Amino acid sequence: MRVLLVEDERRLAENIARSFRESAGYAVDVAVDGAQGFYLAESSAYDLILLDLNLPKLDGHTLLVRYRQGGHATPVLVLTAHEEKQSVIRLLNAGADDYVAKPFDLGELLARAKALIRRGTGQRAPVISLADLEMDTVERIVRRGHQEIALAPMEYRVLEYLAHRPRAVVSKTELLEHLYDYNWEKFSNVIEVYISGLRRKIDDSNAVKLIHTVRGHGYVLRPGASVEEARAAR
Repeated sequence: MRVLLVEDERRLAENIARSFRESAGYAVDVAVDGAQGFYLAESSAYDLILLDLNLPKLDGHTLLVRYRQGGHATPVLVLTAHEEKQSVIRLLNAGADDYVAKPFDLGELLARAKALIRRGTGQRAPVISLADLEMDTVERIVRRGHQEIALAPMEYRVLEYLAHRPRAVVSKTELLEHLYDYNWEKFSNVIEVYISGLRRKIDDSNAVKLIHTVRGHGYVLRPGASVEEARAAR
């Protein structure tokens, strides 16, 4: 998952970004003012935006209003020093999905962020199940049947992204955009390597395959035959 953090307090931004990277394995882009934050939000693909309100160049409330007016549906979690009822109502009416009041606990912030990401993909429960595959997105544990599967960090992130979009074809470009920050050079075969590793660990010893390639389009997580095999059987 890829998160945009718009926060001008650099030490706080560093702490939040480190927590999200280390505890959840998320890719995090950091913007230190509202103008930079709005540019990144408009030009890149994110699963969640963490937005401070008191920002230089463009305040967070104005950024939020403009972003929603542009038709963007990405969940936005506001970081605010104000918890008065009218301020909260104003934020929610502007398009915020949730808020936390400063000072906040990083564990609570991460839990709220994960909940919003799940809600944004239609997966409200923290445990995602598909056939006999089970992903606990809180503990970051993967099981197939009753057997726990050890995945490398990036293998887990690829599988988690696909699991949030079961039966949907996800392109290699989309995976790259949502798994890496903007410093990543997206010109390699790393996705193919991770998919190969996931197939070996999840599918090779099972009759029912879950990870399929749709040639020319991307990858899909679904039980049963591949898309090509299903078409050939018609």
